[in-house]
Amino acid sequence: MKTILTYAIALCLTFLLHDQLSAQIDIEGKVRDKVQQRAEQHVDEGIDAGLDATEKGVKDAATGDEEKDSKEPETKKDTGKKKSSAKADSNESQEAKTNGTKQQPSLSSYSKFDFVPGEKVIFYEDFTQDALADFPALWNTNGSGEVTTTNLYPGNWFKMKPGGAFMPEVTIPFNENFTFECDLIFKDVPTSGSTESFEIHFVSATPEWKLADDIPNGCSVVLNGGSAAAVSWKDGGEFFRSNDQAYSSGGDMTTKIRVSIWIQKQRLRLYINEAKILDLPRLLAPGLTCNKLEFVSNSFEGNNSLMSNARIAYGAPDTRNKLMTTGKFVTYGITFDVNSDKIKPESYGTLKDIASVLKENAAVKVKIIGHTDADGDAAKNLDLSKRRALSVKNELSKNFGIDASRMETDGKGKTEPIAPNDTPANKAQNRRVEFVKL
Repeated sequence: MKTILTYAIALCLTFLLHDQLSAQIDIEGKVRDKVQQRAEQHVDEGIDAGLDATEKGVKDAATGDEEKDSKEPETKKDTGKKKSSAKADSNESQEAKTNGTKQQPSLSSYSKFDFVPGEKVIFYEDFTQDALADFPALWNTNGSGEVTTTNLYPGNWFKMKPGGAFMPEVTIPFNENFTFECDLIFKDVPTSGSTESFEIHFVSATPEWKLADDIPNGCSVVLNGGSAAAVSWKDGGEFFRSNDQAYSSGGDMTTKIRVSIWIQKQRLRLYINEAKILDLPRLLAPGLTCNKLEFVSNSFEGNNSLMSNARIAYGAPDTRNKLMTTGKFVTYGITFDVNSDKIKPESYGTLKDIASVLKENAAVKVKIIGHTDADGDAAKNLDLSKRRALSVKNELSKNFGIDASRMETDGKGKTEPIAPNDTPANKAQNRRVEFVKL
């Protein structure tokens, strides 16, 4: 109000004195110049503010520190949608967004990844049925450990403390053809002679064999200092040892690696993420059939190994025979981000295998059907399964050159389970993608 009154008095004085002062001072010109000056000042301030905001946005995008939603009131966020989607298909392995600093690999980055999981899941463990801070109920050890979570990678993880051996209860022999997969975080020190290592043992044991005993028959994969080696035993003695092969592990306890192992009779292939590290055609002793799985954590105190999403499946997929002869092929090798239709890059080998069959049989048309487990909302799972089937079609068309007109899609959600929805292994069997010959 005081400002308005001041301007009014000034204008009145201007008009009263106009005739007397106009000859000496250009009052109207000075007022006009002042107004123009103030207007330009406001425009400059607005431009500066806009440039500041643009510079901040570019900086945030470069550093991954964008925080535009960090102070948004909770009432403006779709919390209901987040809560409901978190329940749907909840037991799938989860990918973390590591504070925007790490990007997930793309499907194309796995173009040389030829790993194809077995067709029947006999063991799956994501520790969702265990309480945090408890030792997993279906495991045994001569050391100690607990189920925990991390701030980088969602889901439950088994923290294996140093110096212990850990064994899950697996009652079905692995067959001579089987695959093993797991997500792993451990302190993999990239120095020569490091004692920090993580070992995965596949054992052919009698009932008398005890946890942490010397392996009578079997093989081990040893990850140590950014290198990998494989050793095989027969009758208590070393049968074969590979040469160490280097891989990139991160080595800082924040990098998750995907370990994939494919055993076919005597042959062992080891993959770390998208790279094939070892391919040993004569590693295992002839006629060896494994029936036990053991993990050993050899680390300094405080460097705990973390493992999750472990899966054993036996039977090398016979995609061609199943699809062309029986008219139906079921795969567990196409996996997705949790509650998402985004295909994980480690699915590349399975997609490539299916695409090869379709290319060799150009007249064949197929229906792609998605399935989920029974956890979560039925309607959301049904929609998710349909979207996932469509994603598979799109990837086969876009990245593998399969004519989209040859593929139909559908989704069944949780309506057609092939196993009870009671254990992680059974739920893993229900999460699948089917290809039906039309």
